[in-house]
Formats: sequence, C-alpha cells, structure tokens
Amino acid sequence: SGGGLRRRITHFTPFCDAVSKKKAADRHHQRSSKRAFLDIIDFKINRHQGMDESQGLGIPTVELANGFNIPILGLGTSHDGGYSHSSVLYALKECGIRHIDTAKRYGCESYLKKAIRESGVNRESLWITTKLWPGDYGYGATKAACLESCRNLGVDYIDLYLMHWPDANVPGKTNRELRAETWQAIEELYDEGICRSIGVSNFLISHLEQLKEDCDIIPHVNQAEYHPFQKPQELVDYCRSQGIVFEGYCPLAKGLALSHPDIIKKAEKYKCTPAQICIRWSIQNGIVTIPKSTKKERIWENCQVFDFSLSEEDMVSLNSLKKNSKMITLKFPLWKEH
Repeated sequence: SGGGLRRRITHFTPFCDAVSKKKAADRHHQRSSKRAFLDIIDFKINRHQGMDESQGLGIPTVELANGFNIPILGLGTSHDGGYSHSSVLYALKECGIRHIDTAKRYGCESYLKKAIRESGVNRESLWITTKLWPGDYGYGATKAACLESCRNLGVDYIDLYLMHWPDANVPGKTNRELRAETWQAIEELYDEGICRSIGVSNFLISHLEQLKEDCDIIPHVNQAEYHPFQKPQELVDYCRSQGIVFEGYCPLAKGLALSHPDIIKKAEKYKCTPAQICIRWSIQNGIVTIPKSTKKERIWENCQVFDFSLSEEDMVSLNSLKKNSKMITLKFPLWKEH
C-alpha cells in the first residue's frame, strides 16, 4: 500500500525541536491556505520582504504554507537561447524583478550567479527557484545535485527547490518509489535550511496524492503550464484545497495567445498589449506567474501589469476560451498518471 512507503525518521540532535516547530508551522499554514484559496480571486498578497521599492516596482507576493512570501511575478529562464545576461541584469536593476526561475536542466545557473553579483541586489531581497532534473532523482543524487546548484548559483540556500517532473523511469524502482525517496532527501534539505521552500513541477493530482501519503511535508508549490489555452482548473483547485500555491509557466502560450482575436480586443480596450492581458489574467486568477523573455523591452512590458485590473466579465471571457492546447511536452520523462 502507499502508506507502506511513508518514512519514519528519529532526530537525535537538539535540532529536532526546531524541525518539529517548522513542520507544525507548515501544517498550520497549510490549513490556513486551504481556507484562503477557496475563492479563486481572494489570494493573499504582501509586499516582498526586503524589497527596496525605490529600486523597482514593489511586486506583490503570495504567502506559502510555511510563511515565506513568493513574488507573484518572476522572470523565467530556459535552455536553447532562453538566457540573456544583459536582460537578467536589466530585469533586476530596472524592472524591480526579484524572482528568478531557473533549473539545472537549463544550464544557466552559473550565469545567474554572475548576474546576481553584478546587479548589486542583496541576496535577502531575491527569490531564486531552481529545479532538480529527473536524472538526479534518488536520495543521494538529490542531495548532491542541490548542493551543486547552490555552488553554481553562488548562494548558501535556495528559496524554492522543485522536482522538475514526476517521472524518471529508473530500472528497478517504480516512479512512485523514486518520487518518495527523492522527496525524502528534499525534506531533509528543507529541514537543514538549504532549501527554504520545496515543491514540485508538472505533478498531476494523482502524483500529489501519492506524495501526501508517502512523505511528511506537502509541497509548498506546484509549477505547471498555465495560459488562456491551458487552464488545468481541477489541478489548481486541488492544490488550493491542500494549501499548495499554484505557479504557472508559459503564460503567453509561447506567443500563440498574442494573436488571438479576443485577447487583442481586450488589449485595445485596456490600452495595453496582448502579453499584458495574459499576464494580468493569470495573476488576477491568483497564479504565481513567470513569463520568459530575453528582450529588455518585453521584460519591461511584462512587468507593467499592476496598474490595472480586468473586469469580472473579461475574466469570465478569458477563463472560457476553449482551446486546451498544451505547449510543453516531452518524450522523456513520460508524464503519466502512475
């Protein structure tokens, strides 16, 4: 049974008291988050702690189940031309961006180390998310990969560490067993303070249910594709019922949303761009949103979404677009419900 995978760890040091308090706080905030997310629009936002608003926009934040606050808007990076050093510097210094999303898979962690150093932004003011690639799943490999990411990024801790995909297809182990083993290592990295928050990416409800049965800490975040043509509302609702913050990548549907006539019409109505309509719609739905761009003018444009709101009628209209097009698919690892 799934419960048979649940781990039991005895802490032999005085550190156990602090760990117990942290986990108790997680459970308390998780219960509070369930209530807070019942209304899709009523998400809790705060000013990002440490943000000097004279340096940027003062982007609002969403509180995670452990009490940390993640900026609701970030800058995504990727491999295959998805990183520009000068644009990251511009985002940090000129646009008020304090939330950077990356992954070991993208190969740009060491470049971000240089950009962060050159930006002059205090580490405490930043929210850095990186991800564990399935090739590093497993207890020992996970811990080694996390420490490697810390070295590459030039940081002592990671604000949010995510399992990148639910599956890894390792011979001799089921995907569920491997997820549980990997998550155990991530929980310990969290207990040790190396990861301040922990989560998953591209997990379905079945994966989250199994993880809840097999492990101790419910993920603080689930990051998945989210845009007007791909709205996994059942998954979003489930995450909110469990106190898991939903984070959306690919908010512009790889540019396809920018030419949709309904989105163009709304951009004309609000005197903004189609990209701003998509990002504002995502944020107004309570989704932590991480658009990706390597162009300075686009990064600036993507940040100008906090001085207007979409009407309830327009939100309903955008929520009702019936296309269901998924932009991100991989042959490996397979994204299956098992």
